[in-house]
Amino acid sequence: MIFDHRTYACRPGTIKKQIALYEAHGWAPQTRHLGQPLLYGATETGDVNSYVHVWVYEDAADRQRKRAAMQADSDWQSYLEKSAEAGYLVSQENKILTTVPFFTPNL
Repeated sequence: MIFDHRTYACRPGTIKKQIALYEAHGWAPQTRHLGQPLLYGATETGDVNSYVHVWVYEDAADRQRKRAAMQADSDWQSYLEKSAEAGYLVSQENKILTTVPFFTPNL
């Protein structure tokens, strides 16, 4: 099992607009292909202009297959265009995580 941990930073004052844009146009196509995320949350302390989501995959091949299907979805492409036009996002950081030997996720 792997975890795809993604952190997005928004221009100051735009995070609520970005989240609303994603909810209206990105959530449905993304969850249609990737399933429900383990976490989708806004940062409460620290960089309050950022949000995080964590997706769970069986392995790298499962991640690649699901993300390829999502990229081919016209609804997802439409969301990406709307997000780029809005210009709220300033950076993105992705990490692929695996569990340590003594931890078993409670999924």
